[in-house]
Amino acid sequence: MIRVLLVHDECLVRSVLAEWLRQESDLAVHDTSWRGAPGTMRSVRPDVCAADLECADSYGIPPLGELCRPGPDRVRPRLLVLATANRPGLLKRAAEAGALGYVDKEGSPQNLLRGIRRVAEGERFVNDSLGFGFLKAAEMPLTRRELSVLSLAAEGASIAEIAGSLHLSHGTVRNYMAAITRKTGARNRIDAIRISQGQGWL
Repeated sequence: MIRVLLVHDECLVRSVLAEWLRQESDLAVHDTSWRGAPGTMRSVRPDVCAADLECADSYGIPPLGELCRPGPDRVRPRLLVLATANRPGLLKRAAEAGALGYVDKEGSPQNLLRGIRRVAEGERFVNDSLGFGFLKAAEMPLTRRELSVLSLAAEGASIAEIAGSLHLSHGTVRNYMAAITRKTGARNRIDAIRISQGQGWL
């Protein structure tokens, strides 16, 4: 039996997906929002976390690290993400978090089943349709930390709020913003956000 935790912030979509997955005799499925994920992780101790990369909380930054922490038995759950090719920034975050499976949300639901079973066996699963997104992710000039800073800025967070959220000094945040502006070829912070959103980095 494969213990699966489905993480999705849209309750209706999550409920329908979970009920559909529960029809499979080899899957024990639990579901939760991103906010409830850490607590559910501790109680369920899933073999596979299937997580949608769109996150309503934390300024839209999915806290993927929460899903990859080892349990009391020091076993890490295997991470499979639901993604789209037009959000290479999120694909990059998932890859850096160690995701083993990548399912295209615009593809067949059967892909999710195949992905869960493959990942549960420790094998990589990637939908071919996400290939272009990975190519775009490889071309991204911004680091993971710079993306975190810019994501918060895009939600209207001040320098002080970004610093507090990411546990950085105000000066460090300003340095990151200067680097982001330079790397994106932007005129200012607002322009850097516009360019990054247009490229799907945020």
